[in-house]
Amino acid sequence: MISKMHITGASGSGTTTLGKALAQKYKFVQLDSDNYFWLPTNPPYQKIRKNPERQALLNSDMLKYPNWVSTGSLCSWRDFALPYFDLVIFLFIPQELRIKRLIERENIRSPESFIEGTVRAKQFNEFIDWAKQYDTGGLEVRSLYMHKEWLKKLSCPVLNIEGELTVDESVKIVENFIIEL
Repeated sequence: MISKMHITGASGSGTTTLGKALAQKYKFVQLDSDNYFWLPTNPPYQKIRKNPERQALLNSDMLKYPNWVSTGSLCSWRDFALPYFDLVIFLFIPQELRIKRLIERENIRSPESFIEGTVRAKQFNEFIDWAKQYDTGGLEVRSLYMHKEWLKKLSCPVLNIEGELTVDESVKIVENFIIEL
């Protein structure tokens, strides 16, 4: 029985969206890494929470709930959560689509990020530059290489989902994979 899933991939690959859909389908709690990684700020995503604190918060929630789906990248958090996972889902989509999604998401969240010369615009442009490194970066940045190395450490099943799929199509792939386990 799968009761603890983790979904990972590049920023903009759809980990949070798929996690929300799977949590709803299976009546699981969704634990999004951004809620642990970042301290609450307005605007959001300005201050990083120290690693021991974020680990403790996430670990507490992973122990508190019997059924959950965690979303986001945990590669740089050390490997405390690896024994919890019953299934890890790795999402990969082409860079052009990821960047397009990130821009669309930011336009909804924070339209001021597109006003030239503002601090928000500078921060967002730096974020996009960082996100573009995913396909070619090494272990020094969250990258495809880093994720592939991290996935090798897992003892649970890993489901790779690649390409531009709808959320419903991805949910169906996960559902079929779980049935076949």
